[in-house]
Formats: sequence, C-alpha cells, structure tokens
Amino acid sequence: MSKRLKMNTFYAWDGDVLVLNILGTPNAKTDKIGKPKGNQLKVSAAATPRAGKATDHMVKFLAKEFGVKNADIEVVFGRMNVNKQLRITAPSKLPSVIARHENK
Repeated sequence: MSKRLKMNTFYAWDGDVLVLNILGTPNAKTDKIGKPKGNQLKVSAAATPRAGKATDHMVKFLAKEFGVKNADIEVVFGRMNVNKQLRITAPSKLPSVIARHENK
C-alpha cells in the first residue's frame, strides 16, 4: 500500500502516477467527474455506499475515463468514506478538468 501524499491541490504527479484527492458522491443519478472543490475533485458514482461498493464502482468508472485497467487504480485511503485518495498508474488520457490544469 502506498503512503498518503499531502497535497495542496486536488491532484499531483508522482513520477508516472497521478495522485487524486476525491470527494465522492454515492447514490448519484449518473457517474460523473465534477469540478474541483478545494483540494478535492468531486466525483459522483451511481452506486450504493455499502461495503465499499460505491468506491469499487467509482474505480471502474475512472479506469475508463483515464484509459487504464481497474488494477492500475489504487485506493490509498477512503474506501469506506467520501474522502479518498487514489493513485492512477500511467493514465493514457486525462479528463478535461485535469487537462485544463496541466496546460496552465
């Protein structure tokens, strides 16, 4: 398990690994990547928050969004909480909310 990374924004690079701080919203109508809120990125998941199922659902959704396999996303902390930190190994694409920040 990777160590928790202290960040002053919602994402950071650790080599080729993208570290994301997430504010999850379970029981949403649709899966969606929202806007940054402070040091977290809002991500909605259309899944019930029972026994980590919403987090598992979110990982599957984000794997498609970042062009990686589910196994390339590690939940560092927050599997049973709305506050999470994820490590995404070598994403092949970046959602627009992150791409915009990268181009600044």
